[in-house]
Amino acid sequence: MIKKTAGLAAILVSVLALSGCGASGSGAPTRNIKQVTDGVEAQSGSIYIRDVLLVSQPDGSAALVGTFINEGTSMDALTGITVGGIPVSLSAAQFNLSQNTPIIFSGDSANATGTVPALNATPGTRVDVVVSFAHAASVTLSAIVRAKSDYFASVGGAPVASATPTPSATN
Repeated sequence: MIKKTAGLAAILVSVLALSGCGASGSGAPTRNIKQVTDGVEAQSGSIYIRDVLLVSQPDGSAALVGTFINEGTSMDALTGITVGGIPVSLSAAQFNLSQNTPIIFSGDSANATGTVPALNATPGTRVDVVVSFAHAASVTLSAIVRAKSDYFASVGGAPVASATPTPSATN
């Protein structure tokens, strides 16, 4: 009986050691991941701000990307956004934030648009984004500016033409 118990204990210790469970504890690197996208995140009361970033456009403007979700039972509203001190041109004067109904800027599920005219920000830099609400406290984020290419090629309109010519078929 002692040999069986010792064998099972050895197997259990091996499984835990090989899987990393229990050995790393609360300081494990995977437990400390806070941001898994380029976009920044914040919270104001029960309103969650997710994946906010800007995509530079060929005309010097920038398109807003991000999601706003109110998990509280009290209605609130997104009343304004400024980027680098420039007011964002929003597709509505204000967006009502009812419980668990997201406001999504850009992407396939977008139900709102926001454009920062004449931002002229260089991709790879960060700019301050100030988000204002009707009831919740304002939030300031430091959002990255991404180039209109790769994953973000279609954000804000038609993708930028490739700098490399594509081969054409010849007869």
